[in-house]
Amino acid sequence: MAVAVQWLSGVATDAGRVRASNEDRYWIDDDSGVFLVVDGVGGHAAGETAAETAVEVIREELQTAGGECVEDRVRRAIAEANNRIYAIARDSDELRGMACVLTLAMVDGGEMLIGHVGDSRLYLIWNGAIRKLTPDHSPVGEGEDAGELTEEQARLHPRRNEVFRDVGTRPHEAGDDGFIEIRRCHFKPEAAFLLCSDGLSDALPSGAIRDIVERYHGDATEVARELVEAANEAGGKDNITALFVAGSEFRPMRQARARHATTRLRTAPATSAPRRFFTGRIAFLFYGVLLGVLLAAALRALRG
Repeated sequence: MAVAVQWLSGVATDAGRVRASNEDRYWIDDDSGVFLVVDGVGGHAAGETAAETAVEVIREELQTAGGECVEDRVRRAIAEANNRIYAIARDSDELRGMACVLTLAMVDGGEMLIGHVGDSRLYLIWNGAIRKLTPDHSPVGEGEDAGELTEEQARLHPRRNEVFRDVGTRPHEAGDDGFIEIRRCHFKPEAAFLLCSDGLSDALPSGAIRDIVERYHGDATEVARELVEAANEAGGKDNITALFVAGSEFRPMRQARARHATTRLRTAPATSAPRRFFTGRIAFLFYGVLLGVLLAAALRALRG
């Protein structure tokens, strides 16, 4: 895969303050531009097994050379993970019903393709704004995306954790309707994006996430850690994973404004001094001519 846009990535994950174990998993392949966050469902051992299986299978499938387009590769990898999880759960009473939700991003040549199932999320941060690019496959998420619920109402809704799409509870083909959501967008060097589990997005509104990202100073891992810490401070009711990727030219808006202001201050004296000089000289000449005209008129009046 040709990589035209360079980036810095970092990740942090934590069990949170309530759960005994962490069922979130992730995978980063900077060289290939592949980023994945998986949130296990099904209880302690089952959730962990589902998430680990998804990461293992998707990594194997995407690293296998093939002539498929990027979308087909993503669909095939997620479908294979789904069917592997289903088969394992079917043959084990302890793991029966396990599943996961996931968001996978592949960046190539300034373009990003997103494969998404469930209520983990991908946010794009650019030019001081944050935008959620993935829909939540849940009743509450649909209400929020449709504008029927505010972000705050959706975050606090008692049915927030219900999802109607997952990876693992039933067999699927790669192209099945209502299974894998595919989204595409540009990923410019001036932008950044965040993959996260719902333990982060349920704890922090998007504005708070953006404010933390605005502290970025070149350390992507530090941003991820700050996001996880903030989610824990907000209650830490679920497992929390934040995977942050900053483009090579990504700068928070406050830094960009400060740099622009410094540039203006440095250039202002060089451009304004000559302007003031010529403006003052023209005014001097104008008033000198006007005074001469008035004096001449006065002398003529006296002589007359």
